[in-house]
Formats: sequence, structure tokens, C-alpha cells
Amino acid sequence: MRRRLLLTLAAASAALPAAHRQVVAQTPRADARLPVTASFSILGDMVREVGGGRVAIRSIAGPEADPHLFQPRPSDVQAIQEARLVVRNGLAFEPWFDRLIRSAGYAGPVVTTTDGVQPRGMENHEHGHDHGDGVTRRRQHYVPPRQVADPHCWQDLRLGQAYVRSIASGLAAADPAGADLYRRNADAYLQRLAALDGWVRAQIATVPPARRKVVTSHDALGYFGDAYGVRFLPAQGIMPEGQPSAAQVAALIRQVRAEGITAVFLDAPGSAPVLRRLAEEAGVRVSGRLYADALSPPDGPAPNYEAMFRHNVGLLVPAMRGNA
Repeated sequence: MRRRLLLTLAAASAALPAAHRQVVAQTPRADARLPVTASFSILGDMVREVGGGRVAIRSIAGPEADPHLFQPRPSDVQAIQEARLVVRNGLAFEPWFDRLIRSAGYAGPVVTTTDGVQPRGMENHEHGHDHGDGVTRRRQHYVPPRQVADPHCWQDLRLGQAYVRSIASGLAAADPAGADLYRRNADAYLQRLAALDGWVRAQIATVPPARRKVVTSHDALGYFGDAYGVRFLPAQGIMPEGQPSAAQVAALIRQVRAEGITAVFLDAPGSAPVLRRLAEEAGVRVSGRLYADALSPPDGPAPNYEAMFRHNVGLLVPAMRGNA
């Protein structure tokens, strides 16, 4: 009986069109890919580079989505439940993602890419400061408050390389059979990021140090500034919700005028009205859009992590020089 059933199944398979037999044969291989869920698009791109065709990656906050303010959908719970590895940034960057993990009942491995990274710490950015004589005086220039450690570590390519190493280790632990592939992919990716880091430094070096000042929507590029010698003046703090006060905007306008700052950029779409008003009153113009917290769609200017840096630097350098 069993032998007759096996012969019947074999005959039925042979009778199928060749194309259908090929799909049937490929399905197990596609299903065998390691399902990985990343919190946002930049991490998803890094996982894709390291994992190659061996992983099936899903980014919950996709291109153009603001990970600070993202609202998960019910379908995102399933993406967590089906994952065999979850990748997040940490440092309170995506608290909604932590809640999503708990809601999904996920108990598998989690890679936190900022583990082992020394973040830019909390700083007292009140409007008063001590001149050394024990007298606190009012600041002349607006600096937004920082209530939390800065989570935007990927904006320094050297720290981005630390992210890649963490991701490669997490993939190898979740899928030991692919460990050699992940290591080779990570090594190649790290070499490209190191070369890109050198290119960024060479480009910024063409701008006189006194001109390396940039106004942005929110405080997302501090690591870039620390790494490459650019001073960023954000209209808002690390979290882009809310709006700066009229007094804060006025202080920043005075600073733009006094220091001859010509580079004013959007990096959080919701801040466009504030930035445009600031630029108009300061007598400058908004120089364009930088990508800080998310990638662009595939047909946009920043579809991956490397392209994001090339796009941003390509806008920053001429704008800082004043010839944008």
C-alpha cells in the first residue's frame, strides 16, 4: 500500500510542468533563510549586507519612517514572532520596538548594536553657564537640552563598523552553518566603510574649520560632528517631537547671522516649518535634506548606509563653504 502511494506521488510529480517542479524545489531553500527583524531601515541595510542571500530581513520602521515617533502596526507583531534574530539600536532610540518585542512574546536572541559603544553622554545644556568666577550668566546662543545619552551612534562610520561586527556575531550565533559567509561579508563591508570614513574626512578637510557650522532640524548628527570636525546647531533636541520656543529660535537666528552660517538643513520632515522660518528670518536658505534616522526608498538619494553618507557629505561640503 505504502509503495503504491509513493509511486503515485512520484508519477504525479513527473507529470507536473518543469517550471512548477522548479518552484516546488526552490521553496524549501527560500524558507531556509534566516528570518531577521530589525527595528529601522539603517540597521536592516547593515543586516542585509552581512547576511546576503542567507537572511530574510524585515525592517519595521522602513525607508523615510521616523524611528523616534514610529507607531507599530498589528502585523509587526507577527514579524517579531517569526524572527529567529532581532536587531535593535538601543540607548532608548526605539522604545516602541522594545514594547513590540514584549507584546510578541519573543524570547529569542536580540542584538543591541550599541552594546559596548561609549555614547555621547548627557550634558547640561541650560541657558546659564559658569564663566569660572562662580557667576552663572545667560548663554548668548541657543543650545538644545540633552536629557538622554545620544543614540545616533551610526553617524560616526567607525561606530558603524562596531555595529557591523555586532550584527555579524549575532548572525553567526543564530545560524552557525552560515558563520563563514557572515564573516567574509562583514570583512568586505568593514573595508568599504573604512574607505568611506577616509573619504568623508578628506571631503570635510576641504572646508576651512571656521566654516564648519551647520543648522539642522534636530540633534541627530552629533556623532558625525565629533568624528569629522563639524559643529551642528540643532533647532530641537535628540527627540524631534515638540517645537522649540520662540526665544530659542530667535537665539539661533542671531547666531546664524552673527557667525555667517550658510548651511541650514532639514533632517526631520516634521520640522520643515520651523527651519524654513528660521532660514527666512536669518537671510539664508534651506540647503536641502540630510538623511539621519532613516534611509530613502530604493530610488532615492540614500537607499543604503553608504549612500547616505555620500549624499549627506555631498550636500554639506558646498553648503558650509557658502556656494551651495
